[in-house]
Amino acid sequence: MEQKKSHLNITSIRKDFPILDQHIYGKPLAYFDNAATTHKPNQVVDAVAHMYRYENSNIHRGVHYLSEQLTQRYESARERVQKFMGAAQKEEVIFTKGTTEAINLVAFSFGEKFVQAGDEILITEMEHHANIVPWQMLCERKGAILKVLPVDESGDLELDKLHEYLSGSTRLVAVTQISNALGTVNDVDFIIEKAHEKGIPVLVDGAQSIQHAVVDVQAMDCDFFVFSGHKLYGPTGIGVLYAKRKWLEQMPPYQTGGEMIQKVSFEKTTFNDIPFRFEAGTPNMAGAIGLEEAITYVQDIGLDAIAAYEEELLQYATYKMNAMKGIRLIGTARRKVSVLSFVFTDIHPLDAGMILDKMGIAVRTGHHCAEPIMRRMGVDGTIRASFSFYNTFEEVDRLFEGLEKVQQMLG
Repeated sequence: MEQKKSHLNITSIRKDFPILDQHIYGKPLAYFDNAATTHKPNQVVDAVAHMYRYENSNIHRGVHYLSEQLTQRYESARERVQKFMGAAQKEEVIFTKGTTEAINLVAFSFGEKFVQAGDEILITEMEHHANIVPWQMLCERKGAILKVLPVDESGDLELDKLHEYLSGSTRLVAVTQISNALGTVNDVDFIIEKAHEKGIPVLVDGAQSIQHAVVDVQAMDCDFFVFSGHKLYGPTGIGVLYAKRKWLEQMPPYQTGGEMIQKVSFEKTTFNDIPFRFEAGTPNMAGAIGLEEAITYVQDIGLDAIAAYEEELLQYATYKMNAMKGIRLIGTARRKVSVLSFVFTDIHPLDAGMILDKMGIAVRTGHHCAEPIMRRMGVDGTIRASFSFYNTFEEVDRLFEGLEKVQQMLG
């Protein structure tokens, strides 16, 4: 397969990620675990370090210079996220620790307000555990019912059955935009349209989509959208919940304490306005500033250009995969992004992953926190290579040379 010439300057981009320029067991690092976490460019690391060196303070209620300056920077980061996602108002952007906490916030807060015994929550068979377990616990607390939209053998949602799963008792649909285990791109626009026809709100898990394509939550018309900063080349410990204002104003606080209050007495506490009502405790200022810098970084490169290059990498890797014997691709959906999930006929994924590691090739092995979809595809786990715009075609070649060596050693 002929390699296309990228419009990205990959050599220049890689210089922003010094972690890539190292050797593992004497071999150059080829990092293909981007679906788990992405590396951070110098610009993000420098922004976080600068905050701690020169701007560190606590925010929002301080009247001294450092506090006021950092408060402005923190709220500037919120506005940047708002524009990046296409949210209507900055108050619709809640900072969280990550996707997992954002989903738990909705499951608890929305769930306490709107879900009763006998109600239904609809998820899909390909969800990450973080978009399964919070809804299971909600259903256990409230006596509600968890329903699961199935996936076909290729790894596509069976959307022709969606109408069978939406009912007058459905209180929420929670669906991943892109599967972390298979790379399947789901038609969330269709799901949202059909759910809204019945007045059902939809939460979209964007942990695997926000870094690969432009997201516009207003155009999508989702009610909730969640993602993690560390998968968008930003720091760990920072994430985002977008929610339409109409929901946030009706939802009770998820956590309580400082920051999220207006007034406290021993008789009664009144809560702060949104978004602060949902941000209890000292905020992760460094995380928010790092996330803002990460957004600036990918926007300067161009998300459309990033998506096009990553698609070329995926096509090239898929072509090489299909040419190999003794190996099977898991997940052949019509639309995929940046994930190659596969198994050997006679070699355990963990064994293969350990051999690749000795060659300096980093992949993920196991169930990828998505055990139900692994069982649906008839495997206990897979080897997963997930691509970023800082990966190269030469690294993909190294991956397949490594896989051939694994076959020679263990097959």
